[in-house]
Amino acid sequence: MENNLGKLYIVATPIGNLGDITLRALETLKNVDFVLCEDTRVTQKILNHYEISTKTISYHQHSDEKKVSEIKSLLEEGKKLALVSDAGTPGISDPGNKLIFEILENNSEIEIIPIPGVSAVVTALSISGFPTDKFVFLGFPPQKKGRQIYFKNLQNIEHTTAFYESNHRILKAVSSIQEFLTPETKICICRELTKKFETIYRGTVGGLGDMQVKDKGEFVVVINKRG
Repeated sequence: MENNLGKLYIVATPIGNLGDITLRALETLKNVDFVLCEDTRVTQKILNHYEISTKTISYHQHSDEKKVSEIKSLLEEGKKLALVSDAGTPGISDPGNKLIFEILENNSEIEIIPIPGVSAVVTALSISGFPTDKFVFLGFPPQKKGRQIYFKNLQNIEHTTAFYESNHRILKAVSSIQEFLTPETKICICRELTKKFETIYRGTVGGLGDMQVKDKGEFVVVINKRG
């Protein structure tokens, strides 16, 4: 017997180039009752670009239990919701996975439906040229406490490793990589993927000084010690 509960669609959105959104994502965003957004202003740009009039609701890492309860109630009332992040796939270095967990803990019969698309880490891995039969994704390094240990532990990871970094800390990350990894370690630094100023830096840790990595934009760093 079919239940009358709502559905939550996990919708991947572009990481820069609006042309990277899928037809299925657009159809979903048009047909749901509400779009849950990390930042409503960012998502509204996408909705406006594709002339989608669906109403938005703010949901982000600082949302309180009251907001989560509101979302649960909408689903229990039979509403269809789409969850998006500012860019890429919700739940990947993003609070979306916490929301999904809490919804399923509350009512495991609510359908969680993936609408796949762009992910910055997968995009970077796809052009790295490094082995990806096995890889490790480490999200963002800690900003302060534990940061040195984070980079030191890169020495112990055998497989291709990827992590995100912000423009504020990318040069510090480069310095830490030079400190803890061997000069022959291969590296691929992807800056502003899919955007106008997309830049791909390729080489070795020993050659990082010659790459002149700019501290502007968003970064995915991919490291390969396997040759």
